[in-house]
Amino acid sequence: MIRLAILAAALATPALAQPPDPDAGHRTPEATAADPHAGHMMPAPPAASDPHAGHKTPKAKGADPHAGHNMPVAGEQPADPHAGHRMPETSPRGSTDPHAGHRMPEAKGADPRAGHNMSAPPGIAGNAPPPPIPADHAADRIFPPQVMAAARETLRREHGVMRWTTVMVETAEIRPTGDGTGYGWEASASYGGDIHRAMLKTEGDGAGDDLEAAEVQALYARAIGPYFNLQVGVRQDFQPRPRRTYATLGVEGLAPYWFEVGAQAFLSDKGDISARLEGSYDLRLTQQLILEPRGELNLAASRDRAIGVGSGVTDLELGLRLRYAFTPEFAPYLGVNWERKLGDTADLARLAGESRSDTRLVVGLRAWF
Repeated sequence: MIRLAILAAALATPALAQPPDPDAGHRTPEATAADPHAGHMMPAPPAASDPHAGHKTPKAKGADPHAGHNMPVAGEQPADPHAGHRMPETSPRGSTDPHAGHRMPEAKGADPRAGHNMSAPPGIAGNAPPPPIPADHAADRIFPPQVMAAARETLRREHGVMRWTTVMVETAEIRPTGDGTGYGWEASASYGGDIHRAMLKTEGDGAGDDLEAAEVQALYARAIGPYFNLQVGVRQDFQPRPRRTYATLGVEGLAPYWFEVGAQAFLSDKGDISARLEGSYDLRLTQQLILEPRGELNLAASRDRAIGVGSGVTDLELGLRLRYAFTPEFAPYLGVNWERKLGDTADLARLAGESRSDTRLVVGLRAWF
């Protein structure tokens, strides 16, 4: 017992020997090691801002990225995106009809106006067709038949089968030169209607008292279109000698762009075949001043030495005439005309001592009536 008392006294002596504490009686927080604010009552530091603070966070389920999402329970059918929508009924095959629920017009075959309410035309009851057009003419309902027959005959005679005569002088000219005065012509006359016509055509040239070439054609012309006529007939040459007679077949008319053209084929009484091509064009400088280029080309299939014609291209004639039309029917002109014999025909002309080329000024008249 004595030993226990001594031990207790030894333990109590150091506590009594300590100096008095200046902060004794003050409420000091528990001391922390090396804390400068120890003993001061400091506000509690705010907690770090939680980015998910206030969010209802599901319970942790490991590393599930969809944790907290309202996911369908496994094994259940996924949510239908069209749930709550009123969808049309499906067709018997299961495919949705895009027009289901729509009120479609009744099908009526291939009628594009099916389902449309078409109103009847004025004056026609319902959908009845219009009344048929009578076979007779409207005037027949008013005038007696004999009066209408006489009127139609007059109309046919004056307009349907009208006949007229035309004389056309294409060129009638003189060709003065130092050796003398030459001349030339080309003309036609016709009688008939729009379809059938009888024609006479003539052309030729000469110098002084010598007639170098002259021919006449008697033709039947028939229209083969709005712009062309087929011509068939005979041609008689009076010069050069000996005279030749030809069967003639040709076509003549107005080509596109207002070119007047003609082509003829000839078969002589000696069996020789030849052809002729012609063309002209009216270039209107004014309504009355007209420049007309003209051309003619002759060909032969065989040589006829007696009349100075060789085989191949025989001759070429070109002219340029400027006329002034005082009226459409009367037009004097000035111009130039050039002729040239070619090929075998030129050789025959040289052997006969004739000129192979000729160029002349011309003064003439173009007229028709």
